[in-house]
Amino acid sequence: MTSLLATFLYTLETTLPVFAMVFIGIGLRRIGWVDQHFVGTASALVFKATLPTLVFLSIIRADLSTTLNPGMLVFYGLATLASFGATWFWAARRVRHEDRGVYVQGAFRGNCGIVGLALAANLYGDYGLSAGGLLLGLVIISYNSLSVIVLLAYQPGKSMTLAGALRDIARNPLIIAVVIAIPFAAFELRLPGWVMTSGDYFASLTLPLALLCIGATVSLKSLRSDSGPALGSATWKMVTLPAACTLVAWMVGFEGRELGLMFLFFASPTAAASFVMVKALGGNDRMAANIIALTTLLASVTVTVGVFVLQSTGVA
Repeated sequence: MTSLLATFLYTLETTLPVFAMVFIGIGLRRIGWVDQHFVGTASALVFKATLPTLVFLSIIRADLSTTLNPGMLVFYGLATLASFGATWFWAARRVRHEDRGVYVQGAFRGNCGIVGLALAANLYGDYGLSAGGLLLGLVIISYNSLSVIVLLAYQPGKSMTLAGALRDIARNPLIIAVVIAIPFAAFELRLPGWVMTSGDYFASLTLPLALLCIGATVSLKSLRSDSGPALGSATWKMVTLPAACTLVAWMVGFEGRELGLMFLFFASPTAAASFVMVKALGGNDRMAANIIALTTLLASVTVTVGVFVLQSTGVA
């Protein structure tokens, strides 16, 4: 009993700091200290500069023989495809035609770049950041490509194309950071100490700033007014898929840090970028916003429970 309590308290120490920042963001928005202009500027800074710096530094410090796990990358890619297919199959039979793309994207596309990486850093330190950064490259490519496919399937006549999405992926600052960092890590190239220190200062802005922005964009008013099928999509994202994918990963032999890292990525709430893509294609943006809000709020419970189960059973 004492051991379980200690494990639970350790789990809370891992997850609470991350979700506390999200709820602080909600509070700051409500009292007017943070507005949409701040969120837009800060989000752009994180996406274009501080997060790529964080990923770059974490990878160049990594021992690729330890953090680069092709088996984990292949499994995560296959699990993403299976999740995408399962939610699309479900939505095709239970969700109205015009909302199916939004439903599917919300159900499989997680916010791994911010929430997943923050949780991985809290739980596994430098390994979580470096291995998570490598996994993030796969996540960006697969999530963006699959999202375009399913959204275009139910929004015909729109200008966004798969080729255009792939071009945007190639220009993505996070992808560029991963590509540049891998040779540094592989050949053990070192930057001057002052550059690394300055980079650390800059990169340290990433997680608190990004988590505050996530909280500030959660609309509780919109959530109360119309949740609709958003709850079904959120249940897929936060309960069904993380449990199923993590169980299969354990059954095929993953354990320890690899299993825990994949769970944190599987269990990340729906990415805020999904709203931007839906809005650009003229889809149901209110439903997209509700899915993001629901999954973000649910994550504080489901991720904590999931980490506790993995830790208490000794598999991660």
